[in-house]
Amino acid sequence: MDKLIRCITSDGAVMAAAVDASDIVFTAQRLHNTTPVATAALGRLLCAGSLMGANLKQSKATINLSVKGDGPLGSVFVVGDSGGNVRGYVTNPDCETSYYNNGKINVSAGVGKHGTLGVIRDYGQGEPYIGQVPLVSGEIAEDITNYYATSEQIPTVCGLGVLVDKEDGKVLLAGGFLIQLLPGADDNTIDRIEKNISALEPVTTMLAKGYSILDICKQALDGFEVEVLDESEINYVCSCSRDKLENYFSGLKEGELMELIDENGVCEVNCQFCKKQYSFTEDDMKTIVKNREKKS
Repeated sequence: MDKLIRCITSDGAVMAAAVDASDIVFTAQRLHNTTPVATAALGRLLCAGSLMGANLKQSKATINLSVKGDGPLGSVFVVGDSGGNVRGYVTNPDCETSYYNNGKINVSAGVGKHGTLGVIRDYGQGEPYIGQVPLVSGEIAEDITNYYATSEQIPTVCGLGVLVDKEDGKVLLAGGFLIQLLPGADDNTIDRIEKNISALEPVTTMLAKGYSILDICKQALDGFEVEVLDESEINYVCSCSRDKLENYFSGLKEGELMELIDENGVCEVNCQFCKKQYSFTEDDMKTIVKNREKKS
């Protein structure tokens, strides 16, 4: 079971969060049949979505992340909730994988270095917050770090990683961390955190060594008294349903509904996030129209 933890120093100067999302990323790979580079890009953004979603205060709040670069992957989309649960997809899951000289997947080559990172925070009431920043590397973690510095003026370090088996391409490990300086941080705190961050190993290396997500936070906050804010189990969760589709269809005109029916008399709808298929017959559409007329 995947987990997420959030910690803070006892003086309230630094927050650290870490996530082990190995099962979530494996699920995404299975659902979308992604190549290694598509798996790595989507997996990193899923980890980021979980970490950023867990920082939302309202219980029904959601966060939408979109990475739209000029690379062959196309766009990567992730939706997270305040419980740290996530779902996502990539527009070109068949993207060819290239590697750096050290053997690591070149995510930047798939994403592209030119494009945008978009963030939408929806608290379930009022207007959602919308932010967008240019990509700085296409490696995603650096782009998340830049987003916080540029859009929210919060000094942040983000680390994200997905380890893929080179033989069969399957996900072995996936995780990430966020370290953020809060208003109470002084120069000594900043110096200590910078030293800790420079000593941190890649997140998948730490997970492979058996580090827990609490261990990762304590490594990042070495030299400080650490308090756990919360720890939760997280999952790949899709919110699609037949009821939601019927509600959407009820807003269309009858002629528009009938145009959705194919030559077999059926309208097939596939969820982009979980691949679940919903079928609506011509009679189903007529029933939706009748129910709408009864309500009006």
